Amino acid sequence: MRRVLPLVPLLLLASGCGPARSSRSEATDAAREAARTVGERLYGRRPRTAEEVGRAASQMAGVEVMRVTGTSTHEGDGVEVVVRTSGSAYNSWVDLEEVTVRSCFTVRVSPGSRWREDPHDVDCPEGPALTFAPPPEPPELPELPAEELRTTLPRIPADGRVDEAEVRRTLAALDLDPRIRTEVEADGGRVGVLLSVKGNRFDPQDCLLARVVPGATEVWVPPRIQRMPGEGGCSVANALDPAPAPH
Repeated sequence: MRRVLPLVPLLLLASGCGPARSSRSEATDAAREAARTVGERLYGRRPRTAEEVGRAASQMAGVEVMRVTGTSTHEGDGVEVVVRTSGSAYNSWVDLEEVTVRSCFTVRVSPGSRWREDPHDVDCPEGPALTFAPPPEPPELPELPAEELRTTLPRIPADGRVDEAEVRRTLAALDLDPRIRTEVEADGGRVGVLLSVKGNRFDPQDCLLARVVPGATEVWVPPRIQRMPGEGGCSVANALDPAPAPH
């Protein structure tokens, strides 16, 4: 009777723990993971135009933007970007050299997008990758006159009385940039002052606070975290009753 037992180890070695994946499949997975990273980096609730989204994706290493559809992230279904990424893999058992795959995937950017959402495979559009003009220079914001305000606001003796009208006259004499909004409010013998520049509802707002009370006149910029949208740091109420500094 012929003995076949010596062949068993060879069969186990050949089969391994399961079917071996090809280098091409692994390389495609690597390209897909690169596209998923694009989606991660574009993820966010801040409104952006299609051009802003495409430009941001095109500036990522190893990413080509092949097509952009939509108007802005917060209109309709948002913005869809077709990106071309690459991945590489090498299986020494079956390949003579490393296998590299370039594939295209769609990435959607909208308020309804999910974190680490799986990109969808698509055929690569014909033609070269898209290019984008440099972003426009942001508008120059007017400078808030902290030092000038500090030196010109009235200083009231500890036994004196703050005159709201005098504070308003002081602000009017500064001849501020018309883009600077001013607000003055009196309460309980104190006068609070707010100077602010319109923000974009996402980044910290530029503002300057002042408080005039008998015996003290203060001018300060609230901490960054208090100037974030919704935090109330840039308000005349915060000038009258300053919130404690964050720890």
